[in-house]
Amino acid sequence: MEEQSLISLESPHGWRVKPMAAVGMKIGALAGRSGLPVKTLRYYEDLGLLPAIGRSEGGYRLFGEESLRRLEFIRRLKSLGLTLDDIQECLAVHDAGELPCGDIQRQLQRQIDLVDERLRELRLFRKELQSLLQNWQSDPAPNTAVICPNLNV
Repeated sequence: MEEQSLISLESPHGWRVKPMAAVGMKIGALAGRSGLPVKTLRYYEDLGLLPAIGRSEGGYRLFGEESLRRLEFIRRLKSLGLTLDDIQECLAVHDAGELPCGDIQRQLQRQIDLVDERLRELRLFRKELQSLLQNWQSDPAPNTAVICPNLNV
């Protein structure tokens, strides 16, 4: 549910005037629309990833529609393997009025390099497993000194 936050001003004639309205949603509404838990949203806010646009008259933090776009951006970059620190750097560039595309490109290339390294490690691991299984004995001679003679430990 969206809530309007009105800022009250006193006129010289003693009238209460409410000229400015900040429209936003409370954190629970943002959680419902984004599919993320409130706890995660508070964490993101604490990290500076998700700024509130203001507070309601009751003191509740209010978030705008832009928050949903930021959360989609965060979710997408996390799915590509970027850390919250990496994402924070990208959002800082965006918040400074620039496009973070170059930074994201470098981060994605770094992810490719990490994937390539992990694939090399997995290939070596696969070879080790194949080597063990080549000489595997299903029913080795009992030996009380070892748990499984096939492993050579």
